[in-house]
Amino acid sequence: MPFRYFYFIALFLFIHPLFSQQITGKGKLTGILVTSGTDEPMPFATISVYTQKDSLVEGSLSDENGKFNIPLSFGSYYALVEFMGYGNYKSDLFVISKDNLTKDLGKISMSVQANTLDEIVVQGEKTVMQLSLDKRIFNVGKDLANAGGSASDILLNLPSIAVDPEGNVRLRGSANVRILIDGKPSGLVSFKGSSGLRQLPANMVERVEVITNPSARYEAEGMAGVINIILKKDNNQGFNGSFELIGGTPTNLGFTTNLNYRKKNINWFVNYGLSRRVNPSEGTLYQEVYSDTLTSILSQTNAGTVYGLNNNIRAGLDYFFNEKSFLTLSYIWRRSDAHRITDIRYEDYKNSLNNYLGYSLRRQDETEQEPNSEVILSYKKSFPQKGHELNTSFTYLDYWENSDQLFTQSSYLPSGSAIKSKDLVQTSLNDEFEKQYLIQLDYTKPFAKEGKIEAGFRTSFRNMENDYIVKEKNADGQFFPLPGLDNIFLYNENILAAYSILGNKSKKWSYQAGLRAEYTDVKTTLLETKEVNPRNYANLFPSAHLTYSISLENAFQLSYSRRVRRPVYNDLSPYVTFSDQRNFFSGNPDLDPEFTDAFELGHIKYYDKGTFFSTFYFRKTVDKIDRLRSVNEDGFSVTRPFNLLGEQSFGLEFTADYRPKPWWKMDFNLNFFHAEIDGSNIQADYTAQTSSFLARHTSRFSPKGGWDIQLRGNYEGKQRTAQGIRKSIYFIDFSVSKRLFKDRGTLIFNVLDILNARRNRYITEGFNFYTVGNFQQVRRQINLTLSYRLKK
Repeated sequence: MPFRYFYFIALFLFIHPLFSQQITGKGKLTGILVTSGTDEPMPFATISVYTQKDSLVEGSLSDENGKFNIPLSFGSYYALVEFMGYGNYKSDLFVISKDNLTKDLGKISMSVQANTLDEIVVQGEKTVMQLSLDKRIFNVGKDLANAGGSASDILLNLPSIAVDPEGNVRLRGSANVRILIDGKPSGLVSFKGSSGLRQLPANMVERVEVITNPSARYEAEGMAGVINIILKKDNNQGFNGSFELIGGTPTNLGFTTNLNYRKKNINWFVNYGLSRRVNPSEGTLYQEVYSDTLTSILSQTNAGTVYGLNNNIRAGLDYFFNEKSFLTLSYIWRRSDAHRITDIRYEDYKNSLNNYLGYSLRRQDETEQEPNSEVILSYKKSFPQKGHELNTSFTYLDYWENSDQLFTQSSYLPSGSAIKSKDLVQTSLNDEFEKQYLIQLDYTKPFAKEGKIEAGFRTSFRNMENDYIVKEKNADGQFFPLPGLDNIFLYNENILAAYSILGNKSKKWSYQAGLRAEYTDVKTTLLETKEVNPRNYANLFPSAHLTYSISLENAFQLSYSRRVRRPVYNDLSPYVTFSDQRNFFSGNPDLDPEFTDAFELGHIKYYDKGTFFSTFYFRKTVDKIDRLRSVNEDGFSVTRPFNLLGEQSFGLEFTADYRPKPWWKMDFNLNFFHAEIDGSNIQADYTAQTSSFLARHTSRFSPKGGWDIQLRGNYEGKQRTAQGIRKSIYFIDFSVSKRLFKDRGTLIFNVLDILNARRNRYITEGFNFYTVGNFQQVRRQINLTLSYRLKK
């Protein structure tokens, strides 16, 4: 077995006994944090536990209800509670022993502190990973590998999530995942899908929530679950802020800042990010195409560079009518400008590599502009009864992308002599527009002691347009449109949804049952050819969660939800990418949605020095959307999405964190899964079974003197697809940081993909072709980042 397999499996098999050793001699510290005067729960505050000699032994965050529960070994301790903008709380010394297993600090009221310039140095730190049965929260600021990166890099470093070299996100092996920003759709993941997250600087992200089996509260989109990216926004009294400067190679220059100013009942906030990047890429493709008497062979090499400039600004205000009612208005503007140069060499052979026919050279020169903006207006009302809330929001999204491309191609004999008659000059002009309106209302009403009723509705209107034309230069020097590549594609989508959820708790059991109804009305139109494809459908999406708590540190949860994946714009648009003259990609306007029934059984166990979380999951999907490749007799391929009959998959996932020493913190994630894909409705042999795994290990060391060192290993195993194999991906990251300026600043050095081994490698086969690809879209990155925090 290769060393990389052995490393991850042995490490995971070794870690669980270490957890078990912590069971003896343990107790716990509990309490609830509320804001002074309003008794509102205070989530995500930092609770640090110290020995009598001021040594940090444990730390955690309060949950969404302000509660915390920290396992502790026998001994004497004190607790320190901290939240930026509020005065610190320090408990008296307390003892955890056989006779006093639980120390309950009760209700702790935290008061706003206007002037915190001279506050004490924070000795603890936010927990990077906060595990619970229904979702996992990752406070990404403490991950050193994220420094100088993008939101896409953040997701790459999280358990359960894989990001391929093209920027496509998969959750537990599935690409059908819903990505939200601040709980709402975003233009960043509209036209370009999840690869658009590369435009968002990592320093603008506060935390990421991963919900693998969402309740009816969430929109039904996303078979594998929901990833919610929460942007930074302080509301502390006075002036607060942070700044970050980035430099790296390949060229990665950037600046970000997060500022807020609050006085009395108005809070202003601004986030700004500017980045300039140069991303080189390269790859090879080998392909054989078979006919009755001939085998055509193509050997292709690609080399390209993208020069990008990204601007992101988010500004707004919170107006507090009182401590239980506030209005938020925010505006987001982003612009991405890119210049892409790609050179492709095609070498053609007949029957064998010994029979060389000649070669062609093709260059793509593209200029791309992507300005987009979002306006969000939201209101929250908290009623006197704890947990009784009303939330409403309105979102407007306006997106535009312009792509202007020039293609030149020349052909040569084996001797190197030019074949002038085959010279090509082509242009491609593509304008894409999107406007989306979203209205949402959520209402929560507690009842009895632990019960809760939730209800809400959501409506969205989305209009998208793709105006494209491809032209070719003739012998007279005139450009004429190529047949089938001059059209205007319109996409109109209206979705109306409503949901209701009932939850309660009885002793050790708690339950939640919900139902979501969605009505979808979609119409696609090709104006030039007058092709109209309307469709509408109504669906019910039930969800259920049943939890059994053996103790506060040990619980099980069984859950079910029905999910949908609607074909998105890129799935439906018939526009054909033209950068590669031998390999084309397009959408399919005739796609239907795919539906999934998802089941999970989860278990979470808290130990003195860590947490162990395990999940068994099963998913059954019908009308699965997958991209298939076909190649004609001339060797030209087209990759388009189709509805397959379905897919069944199941898996077992383990996530854990463990602190063997106060200065050493480890995180683990291991996900085994098996999938059976049935595409026999497209072609009889388009079926596959695959078993694979994802593994990730992070070790963080905190020696004295303000230093932190982090090492992470990632491995994604080989997987079978309906048409072939996607080979393994593996890479290692290294980071080191030093706190400066009396702990207000941090200097971080990181090397991402030390071995420069992160590549997209695959084999695709059809009845008349065999293709092998090996591409690297993102190379090894070296960054140096300096951050500075204002405190007031």
